[in-house]
Amino acid sequence: MKPALLILAAGIGSRYGGMKQIDQVGPSGEAIIDYSLYDAIRAGFGKIVFVIRKDIENDIREFLKHKLTGKIKMEFVHQELDMIPEGYICPPDRIKPWGTAHAIWVAGNAIKEPFVAINADDFYGRGSYMKMADYLISHSQANSTDFCMIGYQIQNTLSDFGSVSRGICEADERSNLKAVVERTEIFRKNGGIVYRDENAREVPLSAETLVSMNIWGFTPSIFTHIEQQFSEFIRKNISNIKAELYIPKIVNEIIKNGKANVKILPATDEWFGVTYKEDKPLAIQNIRKLIEQGVYPDNLWK
Repeated sequence: MKPALLILAAGIGSRYGGMKQIDQVGPSGEAIIDYSLYDAIRAGFGKIVFVIRKDIENDIREFLKHKLTGKIKMEFVHQELDMIPEGYICPPDRIKPWGTAHAIWVAGNAIKEPFVAINADDFYGRGSYMKMADYLISHSQANSTDFCMIGYQIQNTLSDFGSVSRGICEADERSNLKAVVERTEIFRKNGGIVYRDENAREVPLSAETLVSMNIWGFTPSIFTHIEQQFSEFIRKNISNIKAELYIPKIVNEIIKNGKANVKILPATDEWFGVTYKEDKPLAIQNIRKLIEQGVYPDNLWK
């Protein structure tokens, strides 16, 4: 059974200042999302599902027009603020999405096969898609609770233009994930890497610390777990206009309760993304380097 690729592309890009999902970084007008699609097709994925907002659908469709025709099946799923469990009403002053757990949850009816969930604006590398596809194909039962993730060394995931949030991975001796600890202010300082804890203290981190960059491999059984936790989250946080439920919180809970195993697959490629507008020149430079190395052609879809 070929896995699906679920692309979370409904973000509002507040720190970036625009639609970074389709901002061009390649020499022929490609966005980072183009390279994700290209790598997924080469790795043997069978379907692409985009999670988007209704108000950006025309822009996304226009950007993707003709690129995937005849290459892979493509579907669109909407993520809107009012898409929450029955009995609740979204606060009228809420602007932020409900988080990555909600973004995956809304795709439940579109995905019946093992799948990989990614951010639209992050570059993960060809090797990550190949590793994920191999793992999911070998654990292809729809009700399997054998999940996986790609772990990146934190030194390869930072921005030079501001602090970032990262999920610090705790693993056992068999590279099974024990927990993901979210740290919201991580940055370089004096040649090292630190994070600021809840007491504003700066705590050093090893450069080789593995972090989650939101590339997860799941089977459809994950939707049941998300449904349960998201319903409880909404019950407690419906009036909090800034509350979000992230996938690491879901994963931590099911690991703690012994309901799933998550294998950490070490990254073989360097991650990069466009958290801030200032990150774009480096993304362009990295793409150019990969083209010169023969990893990608100048024009992906020619």
